[in-house]
Amino acid sequence: MPLYIDQMNREVMIPETPQRIVSLVPSQTELLADLGLGDRVVGITKFCIHPSEWFRSKTRVGGTKQYHYNIIDALQPDLIIGNKEENEQGGIEYLSERYPVWISDINGLGDAVKMIEQIGNITKTADKATSIIASIQKEFQNCSRIFQEESVAYFIWNEPMMVVGSSTFIDEMLQQIGLKNCFSLQERYPAITEQQLIEANPDFIFLSSEPYPFKEKHLAYFKSMLPNAKVMLVDGEYFSWYGSRLVNAPAYFLSLFEQLR
Repeated sequence: MPLYIDQMNREVMIPETPQRIVSLVPSQTELLADLGLGDRVVGITKFCIHPSEWFRSKTRVGGTKQYHYNIIDALQPDLIIGNKEENEQGGIEYLSERYPVWISDINGLGDAVKMIEQIGNITKTADKATSIIASIQKEFQNCSRIFQEESVAYFIWNEPMMVVGSSTFIDEMLQQIGLKNCFSLQERYPAITEQQLIEANPDFIFLSSEPYPFKEKHLAYFKSMLPNAKVMLVDGEYFSWYGSRLVNAPAYFLSLFEQLR
């Protein structure tokens, strides 16, 4: 079996052309679909909602943190694909003792592109992977730095209020389109107080659809604290999914720009 080095610098022996793949990460599941691997992906998580037909038909092996090992064992995968941040380390270590487990580590657009390239090579779908990468790079050129350094607080959780900090994929997406993250000097996902938000005084407040599902009812609360800020619900998938969804992310960012002008 060929030896591959994953993005954690782990050596992973993987069959020449894996035929029974389990994906533990929603954005990478969608990538596998766009690479045309419908007949070779046998297991996904309960959060792998795209594509919808896979969500309805594929075997679900648990979530991204807790896995049903008996279901995975029954599937007998010859490749499991995960991610450093999204998957629970202990479970990944347990699975790695039994199956080939390839792990991505994504902190920016370059990491995402490399992941797509490597999974294309592993699954023998390099031509499709190359096409996806070319589309991503072209689209991001069209929306590079469309904003003018306006400041933003990007919320991912409520009670406690949590925002995106530094060294995260979302932070790089904000930078890519020319926004300045108010909390980029903080830890990766800091909890903040109302006073800290008021003192940061962002131009924009983005309330993400995931992992916490912010709704219209939350807008008034943030507007009451910062009446001069523009508060918006945003689609978290376009800011945080680092697979083939990136092809359509720039168009979404441009639509946000038009709404916020």
